[in-house]
Amino acid sequence: MLGFDTGAPQASLALFVSGRIVTLPSRPATSHGSALPAAVAELLDKAKLSLTDVGGIAVGLGPGSFTGLRVGLSYAKGIAMATRCAIFGVSTLDSIALGAVECADAAGRPGTLVCPVMDARKGEVYTALYGIVADGLEKLSDDLVMPLARLGSHLTASVLVVGDSKADEAASLLKAKGLEVAILDRETLDTRGRLIAMIGAARLARGDTDRAESLEPLYVRPPETGTGFPARLSAAASQEGLWSAERKNSFGSI
Repeated sequence: MLGFDTGAPQASLALFVSGRIVTLPSRPATSHGSALPAAVAELLDKAKLSLTDVGGIAVGLGPGSFTGLRVGLSYAKGIAMATRCAIFGVSTLDSIALGAVECADAAGRPGTLVCPVMDARKGEVYTALYGIVADGLEKLSDDLVMPLARLGSHLTASVLVVGDSKADEAASLLKAKGLEVAILDRETLDTRGRLIAMIGAARLARGDTDRAESLEPLYVRPPETGTGFPARLSAAASQEGLWSAERKNSFGSI
């Protein structure tokens, strides 16, 4: 299973093969369009595999950089069409949340909340809310975009905050509200590709595949430029700043 995410300035890639993980160090890219194929080739060469050996490809759908997401998904669809392998779309925030729970110091206990935070610019953040349960992680909200100042609404329990440069600001805001907050190392972001590959492998084992033509980037909010690419908005985007517990998804243990 090849997994990667290109929604952030640093692409994250990994291969899940025969029970082992093969990765490349995350590295900034001036253009994911030119760097991604070379990085995939380097990763496959490291694992002594070819593209035809890939049985599935899992790609981060976002939220994140609009251009990066389009590049990554287009490349994933191209591989799936060329090799006829299975394809899986994975929320980037899901992979970050799972990486947080996986951290040795963040095992937590049932009832602890996990809140990934990524800079959405304009004073806003991409985020979602998760709860640690006995057998894994439960998603408690859709992927959202909201003003950072409103992040603390409805949060009443201890919370693990993880993400990019906005994570520290988010943690300070939540602490000011009297919440017990743990901030995880930003290196958790480097696990995106690995966790996306593992989520894809778990879905492949269940026979839960996606149709390439139906996959679209999870923008959460519409692009501002006239790119001609339609935005697929999350249902939660119309409720900015509000957590929604109406839709829950259990990840279980991976």
